Amino acid sequence: MSTHEDLQQLVDSGVIAVLRGVERDDVVDVADALIEGGVTTLEVTADTPGAMDSISDLADRYADRDDVLVGAGTVLDAETARAALLAGAEFVVSPSTHEDVIEMCNRYGAVVAPGVATPTEAVEAYQAGADVLKLFPASDLGPSFLSSVKGPLGQVPIVPTGGVGPDNAGEFIEAGAVAVGAGGSLIDDEAIAAGDFGVLTENAEELVAAVEDAK
Repeated sequence: MSTHEDLQQLVDSGVIAVLRGVERDDVVDVADALIEGGVTTLEVTADTPGAMDSISDLADRYADRDDVLVGAGTVLDAETARAALLAGAEFVVSPSTHEDVIEMCNRYGAVVAPGVATPTEAVEAYQAGADVLKLFPASDLGPSFLSSVKGPLGQVPIVPTGGVGPDNAGEFIEAGAVAVGAGGSLIDDEAIAAGDFGVLTENAEELVAAVEDAK
């Protein structure tokens, strides 16, 4: 299990920004823009070219910021989890459940959030040592599914991810989510290419407001 402080900070943040495909040259500007908009938990996906370098860059930049968490996403094996932790990741997220990833994160005291899509997967992942469960794909499963799962599994913290934006984030929070993960509703590739990072700040502000209004 993770340190209580990092886990509580992730839950309190309300929104986890999923940085998939963001180039290393842009990652700091993207992160700065999101943080300015109130999103302070940043997940760099491991399938992004140069992901470990980007994680390292962000970890170094925000080393003195107690309110910022940097982590890795799309982690499918223990080797990638360890590489991410050595690069400075404070949490690890997977789209599915991999016990070796959970074990690695538990060993080093990092928050770990495996992906689940059924009540059975949720119980098994939590019993294996998961700190948080990533409900994925959230838009397909919906808030009603999350609410149903939370009934018998009320003690399990769940973060829906996949197709979550300002229009439905509040519904997931009201259904029992502790926070939401979002990529497409925050990251605007055209704005990044144009150097218009203010668009990302506005996106972040809108999503954070939707989550806070529902809490």
